[in-house]
Amino acid sequence: MMKCIEIQENTLHPAQRPVPAPGDGEVLIKVQAAGVNRPDILQRLGHYPPSPGITDIPGLEVAGEIIESKSSLWKKGDKVCALLAGGGYAEYAVAPAGQCLPIPAGLSMVEAAALPETFFTVWNNVFVRGQLKAGETVLIHGGASGIGTTAIQMAKALGATVIVTAGTDDKCKACRHEGADLAINYKAQDYHTIIEKTYGRNSVHVVLDMVGGDYIGRDMKVMATDGRHVSIAYLGGSKATIDIQTLMTKRLILTGSTLRARPPEEKAALAAQLEKKIWPLIEAGKIRPVIQDSFPLAKAQEAHDALEKGDHVGKFILICA
Repeated sequence: MMKCIEIQENTLHPAQRPVPAPGDGEVLIKVQAAGVNRPDILQRLGHYPPSPGITDIPGLEVAGEIIESKSSLWKKGDKVCALLAGGGYAEYAVAPAGQCLPIPAGLSMVEAAALPETFFTVWNNVFVRGQLKAGETVLIHGGASGIGTTAIQMAKALGATVIVTAGTDDKCKACRHEGADLAINYKAQDYHTIIEKTYGRNSVHVVLDMVGGDYIGRDMKVMATDGRHVSIAYLGGSKATIDIQTLMTKRLILTGSTLRARPPEEKAALAAQLEKKIWPLIEAGKIRPVIQDSFPLAKAQEAHDALEKGDHVGKFILICA
């Protein structure tokens, strides 16, 4: 049996369950640490259920040691971080072998647990779907979040100019510390106006947006010709009104994605790209996970409460061992 976290009436509670068994092409990980992410909160509230056949234990990323492998990619004793479709809030978790990555040299298990969900998400949306290139400018909303701090560092390391929005002056300062060229307190300033004054009209090549709602139309006003707008959440609403003329004359691309439901083969391809392109930058110290705080596994609900409070910078981590 293992300790884990269950969802009961929209709250998290410690529980015990049998240790899961890996199937063909999977590994069993003794979890040292697990990342806490907003999709976990949505699952807890009943808005983001796991796909059929996926455990109802929340948790989309872990770091730990493989204790059983049914894949030629990994062996017992290998230390990995892994992207999961669920099951991370536990002492043991099963992961598809292709969704595991080696712990980058110099990182602790706690730091490594902060990597998979945000790094897969940022790489897929900013660099694969958004096609951000060196010399271009990216606008990142929610710059102080786990996604935001990852996107800032990754974009800067790969040669982009980075603009972010955040909700307090302290968060803006933290974003600049992570490498943002311009950080705008959206509660005190009109980000659209500040961007135009600083970089000129039509200056943003890629937008990473987790707000949705009326932000999409506002983003389009500052986007460059052939700009790419990528939606990954809609905290400000799932409906938007856009100017089709602006879309057409600027030849804009509006796209978006989710990660959890994508097949293991697609996630494995993203993992291979990350290991080749981004892992060397982590090991060189050019990119690092930003962690606000950690909690014991049994206090997972407290971690959710802290994430929902919204005054953090970076990630929250559960210590599972």
